[in-house]
Amino acid sequence: MNLPEITASSANPAELDVDVLVVGLASSGEDSHIAISGLAAELADALLDAAKRVGADSDRNTTCRIPAPPGFACTSIVLTGLGAGTPSANDLREVAGYAAQSIQKVSRVAYALPATNSDEVLAVAEGALIGSHRIQKTRPLAESEAAVGLQAITVFGAASPTDLNLARIRAEAIWRVRDLVALPPNLLHPRSFVERVIAMASSLDISIEVLDEAALRDQGYGGLTAVGQGSTNPPRMMILRWSPPTATRHIALVGKGITFDSGGLSLKPANSMVGMKYDMTGAAVVSAVVLASAASATSAAVTAWVCLAENMPSGSASRPNDVITIKNGTTVEILNTDAEGRLVLADGLSAASVENPDLIIDVATLTGAARVALGERYAGLMGSEDAVSEVQEAAKNAGELVWPMPLPEELRSLLKTDVADIANAKPGNTLGGMLVAGLFLREFIGVDSDGNRLPWAHLDIAGPAENSSGAWGYTPKGPTGALTRTLLEIVGAKPPVTK
Repeated sequence: MNLPEITASSANPAELDVDVLVVGLASSGEDSHIAISGLAAELADALLDAAKRVGADSDRNTTCRIPAPPGFACTSIVLTGLGAGTPSANDLREVAGYAAQSIQKVSRVAYALPATNSDEVLAVAEGALIGSHRIQKTRPLAESEAAVGLQAITVFGAASPTDLNLARIRAEAIWRVRDLVALPPNLLHPRSFVERVIAMASSLDISIEVLDEAALRDQGYGGLTAVGQGSTNPPRMMILRWSPPTATRHIALVGKGITFDSGGLSLKPANSMVGMKYDMTGAAVVSAVVLASAASATSAAVTAWVCLAENMPSGSASRPNDVITIKNGTTVEILNTDAEGRLVLADGLSAASVENPDLIIDVATLTGAARVALGERYAGLMGSEDAVSEVQEAAKNAGELVWPMPLPEELRSLLKTDVADIANAKPGNTLGGMLVAGLFLREFIGVDSDGNRLPWAHLDIAGPAENSSGAWGYTPKGPTGALTRTLLEIVGAKPPVTK
């Protein structure tokens, strides 16, 4: 399913000939009002009367669809709740996205929301595009057909075609993450993940290097080799590079790509395996960010180390008490084969550090402890002070939620082992699991010429990667694409800020 075309219009909203016109319903004290400019007073009054008759709600994350009153060229109108107060750009993005999620089986939709400047118009466009994504049912290739869905979106207000295209690129990154994560694990494994991303990058100026299982073993990628050796679908490392000739900085992204996580020989309970196709979300996010960086020609160079493996039990699988050697030479005793994500990330972080980038960010559905501590809307954020501050600011600008967490030195002792440099877990310990994982990853961040650890941030997205409850904002139930927009803020794939 392809993204719809996106255009802007300054025409009278009542004259827009579309299937659905989205209009904001705002609260003002105990009353509501239609939040739209450029609409004749009598039409606004007629629309408000219709809204009151059906009991339309002005609260956020509510919609109501009604037939268009006389005087409107559209077929129907969706009233979407704006709440009280003046909405920000992030508010408008979520309002548009929630409305988009409620609209089904139409080809043309227009959004006449109270956007007062170009940044707000672009936020509406981005929210409408993101919220228009739909997961397609998996069907045999012989029966599959291109879905006929939404064809065109119009946003009310002034925005240049260039900026609208950038909003479309950013939304497409979210679509790509959701589509990859939604695929069943019998169709998405390390090799097919690589093939799909290569196809996505076919028209972009991106260099792609793929290391197969033999190359990984020969080049010392002990984490990926150990995690993937129990599966008939062998591991891969895919390195995606967007390298503008006059790059202002180099950002390295490392993504956890466990295409299915059984737990290995430390086998998960049956119910806990359901949903473990989501364990490659970090890899999907960093891949989509590099593609969007190239499509929008960011000034920053962006490299993604996409760490792909399937964690399965078999006679060739890694065992508890095995000792492996990570790419940077650090030895690790595996005490829990279900703590596999940190092993593949260790290889990726080690390899990325060799290039001495200006910033390293890893993204992973790493720990169940993150979900327990922070729920499904906040990502755990750890790392060096400057990098954490940059990610936190980017998330605020993107309207996404992160929560800085400590890396307590006293917990490092939990990973001591007599037979290796570090253990990958402390069996039986349930305290601070998210933090212990962060401390493990820190061991694989390289140092600069002065001996200082490179700027690094770790995003544990185990919570927000999957929304198990009802839709909100532009976030559907299921795979979300969370934190993709935060990373796009950091690499610079964003519309210009209006001064």
